[in-house]
Amino acid sequence: MEKDTAPASTNTSVMDVLFTEKCDIEILDATKSISDFMDDKIKERHSVDSEVPFFVANLDDLFQKHIRWLRNLPRVKPFYAVKCNSTPAVIRVLRILGTGFDCASKGEIELALSLGATPDQIIYAHTTKPQSHIKYACTRGVDMMTFDSEEELLKVSACHTKAKLVLRISVDDSKSAVRLNQKFGAKLSKVEKLLERCKELDLEVMGVSFHVGSGCTDSSAYRQAIEDARHVFDTAILLGFQMRLLDIGGGFPGNEDFHIQFDEFSEVISEALDEFFPADSGVQVIAEPGRYYVESAFTLAVNVFAKKVVMDDVTEIRGADSDTVMMYYISDGVYGSINCLLNDPAHTNVAPYLHRVVDSSERRYQSIIWGPTCDSLDRVTDTYWMPEVHVGDWLLIDNMGAYSVSVSSDFNGFDKAHVYPVLSAHTWNMNVSHS
Repeated sequence: MEKDTAPASTNTSVMDVLFTEKCDIEILDATKSISDFMDDKIKERHSVDSEVPFFVANLDDLFQKHIRWLRNLPRVKPFYAVKCNSTPAVIRVLRILGTGFDCASKGEIELALSLGATPDQIIYAHTTKPQSHIKYACTRGVDMMTFDSEEELLKVSACHTKAKLVLRISVDDSKSAVRLNQKFGAKLSKVEKLLERCKELDLEVMGVSFHVGSGCTDSSAYRQAIEDARHVFDTAILLGFQMRLLDIGGGFPGNEDFHIQFDEFSEVISEALDEFFPADSGVQVIAEPGRYYVESAFTLAVNVFAKKVVMDDVTEIRGADSDTVMMYYISDGVYGSINCLLNDPAHTNVAPYLHRVVDSSERRYQSIIWGPTCDSLDRVTDTYWMPEVHVGDWLLIDNMGAYSVSVSSDFNGFDKAHVYPVLSAHTWNMNVSHS
């Protein structure tokens, strides 16, 4: 893990906050590593004859990601996207670090508030909200929320007259794996009419938001979107609105394997902000990172509970050169924690590896790995080469923190993976600002 200095601190330690909240977080002493912790949990599973999968959530990784964010984007306050991974320990740690929260429903608002977030630390960032959810936000003092249509304005006018509205605009997301702007965002040609309707309804508009899509492969998309937002600001100001917030959305990579790194995105964003929203403009800039914070922090451990050795009939179908194909059945799959293979175009590949030590001389076999359910769509790998695995072995999969825990199901009655959040003693004793 890269070493770095901690954010500006007070005299309050992580321990002071988390201990009083009685969090279910394992603290690793200086002699114990994440790998040691993983070994212990697998031994525990063996001792009770359990194949239930589990995650180890390295919360130190969240701290390092936050430090990197502060260094690269000092003007942009992150509002973590709760939908990405709603593990309570993640929410608590990010709250301690001083992030806000992007919530998309009454349930996510309830969760954030229950874990210590204050109403002003939440943006209700969903442009199509059930009326009952708007009323709930109103009763809890969550005022900042997005919109992109006249119909949404009518609901807000009826349910939350004190709302501080953020107009979400449609931007170019053609270079992203997950495109959002067909579903959300007002076209620039419709902006002036929407703002005029806000005036008629006596609603406050405080800012503009956008999202370039998840798995963005072109950093220039942020520059164009920020320029588009500037035009909307100018239109709103001419209509008499006091515009003071820019929300640049999400789309930031969560691990170092992505072909465009966070540093490149942040450089483009910073330059565009300096040009269109300079520091003396009085505009607060926020973002909605999700996978950036959690993807690399979670490792999934799965048990191999069944195995088949198959010959030419399968290899002919798969076009393999080898005459032996191994088929393994593991305790989690695409209906559980590995649902990214079905539901997340920004994460379409996983690379399981053996928990045990592998000798370099061990023969590799083409391996097909299946999830535990009775559905043939539940396939984790196809043409994947790895050493022979035995029933009872455990496989590990890294970079599994984004859209895994929060989207998994118990289809076929298989247990969901348990999450074990861990924190090093060094981080446990770190002083941080948690205002």
